[in-house]
Amino acid sequence: MSRVWWVRHGPTHAKTMVGWTDLAADLSDHAALARLSAALPDAPIISSDLDRAVATANAIGGTRARLEHQIALREMHFGEWENRTFDDIEKTHGPLIRKFWEEPGDIAAPGGESWNDLSARVSNAVDMLLSEAIQDLIVVAHMGVILTQVQRACGWSAYETLAQKIDNLSVTRLDLHDGDWAPILLNHRP
Repeated sequence: MSRVWWVRHGPTHAKTMVGWTDLAADLSDHAALARLSAALPDAPIISSDLDRAVATANAIGGTRARLEHQIALREMHFGEWENRTFDDIEKTHGPLIRKFWEEPGDIAAPGGESWNDLSARVSNAVDMLLSEAIQDLIVVAHMGVILTQVQRACGWSAYETLAQKIDNLSVTRLDLHDGDWAPILLNHRP
């Protein structure tokens, strides 16, 4: 059995669609970081290569083994919508952005990824990581990345999955046993 402890990075306070934009995380809540670190097992830790995830992983890592961060664990690439406000995008791509949220799957922002692209990228990365018979793994990543794996474990539609909340500095634990995923903790705040 493998247990993956998904941690969402610290807050960026951005009010835009932030995917591959490399923003720093606000890691000033030292008590929350200490509680989070204490709630996690003594297991290897890996993160997306974006600064907000790398810095969060470093802040909670302690003496845990640190695996090399991975580009495959990045948030969804929002293409032309990257780092723009929803109101701004609505002005130029109103029907498309509505469809993007209402019918997630193969719809992508111009120059960006679709939900299905993101899900396939992340699932492939997770499968590769777990092929090394890791029992526990802590992954510091992004809301969309974590939600792709929640969908995988719960069997929900993309629309149902995107209705879920993943808070900054929360833990979502998903277990893999005999090829089947099971949700154990969803959006837990230690």
